[in-house]
Amino acid sequence: MQPTSSPPAELPQPAQRCGLIAIVGRPNVGKSTLMNALVGQKISITSNKAQTTRHRITGVRTVGEAQFVFVDTPGFQTRHAAALNRSLNRAVVGTLSDVDVVLFLVEAGRFGIDDAKVLALLQGEGLKHKPVVLVANKLDTIHRRADLLPWLKSMQDRHNFAEYVPMSAHKAADVDRLFEILKPYLPEQPWYYDQDMLTDRSEKFLASEIIREKLFRLTGDELPYTSTVIIDKWEEEEGGLKRRISASIVVERDAHKGMIIGEKGERLKRIGSEARQEMERLMEAKVFLELWVKVRSGWADSEEHLRSYGYE
Repeated sequence: MQPTSSPPAELPQPAQRCGLIAIVGRPNVGKSTLMNALVGQKISITSNKAQTTRHRITGVRTVGEAQFVFVDTPGFQTRHAAALNRSLNRAVVGTLSDVDVVLFLVEAGRFGIDDAKVLALLQGEGLKHKPVVLVANKLDTIHRRADLLPWLKSMQDRHNFAEYVPMSAHKAADVDRLFEILKPYLPEQPWYYDQDMLTDRSEKFLASEIIREKLFRLTGDELPYTSTVIIDKWEEEEGGLKRRISASIVVERDAHKGMIIGEKGERLKRIGSEARQEMERLMEAKVFLELWVKVRSGWADSEEHLRSYGYE
């Protein structure tokens, strides 16, 4: 009689992990660039102009059994008291109260007064016990790594950071290492989103952000940052293979309108053309885009206008 062998026992699957991770830092420090690198696709607009990010933007990346839900916040505003800036700061503070871990983003080797103001926010009541990971970005700009050691020591004296991560958001190996560092800080719990989800923002929202990015990139420092984009019409045809979009660029002065339109309308045409091409890549659909420029004096300091334009 042959001895019977029992089937091998199945190894237990690792428990799912999932958590919210805020990306915070001074304006124009590279938060949106880091968010896009972490998600693996562009969902947050980038520009050399400060205060580009205006809304909470959630990016999702699932790696193995862990789902990382990143929240890209507006840069904390310290210089102006307009209603727009108050709205942006409320978005930052509201985000921090909900998350499991905070990424405090600074430029490697640099710590200025605006960085200090954001760090002071993280040391406020209700946030003292949240783990904060110092991400020293743009490491590729440091020619001798030994030069970074005194700076890292000075950062240790400023705050009891949970981790110190020198990195470059443009290097895939650095991004992968950041995932491994963050994973233990995520609670063991079911995922919030489907495995292939990248963002909770709609295509309509992403379209308005793409237009705003092209607007800032092509006007440079000429145009004040108090300009926004409103989607007026959004139609889908042919089973989602075609989009007809009409959008308004809202500015505060007639002079700003002229800057955007440009000579013989050439600048507005270029903004529209570059935005349309990027939308087609993102949506994998044919896009027909109409752009208009409207003047709304004082909109950035009007709580009513801000609410109507979708600001929190």
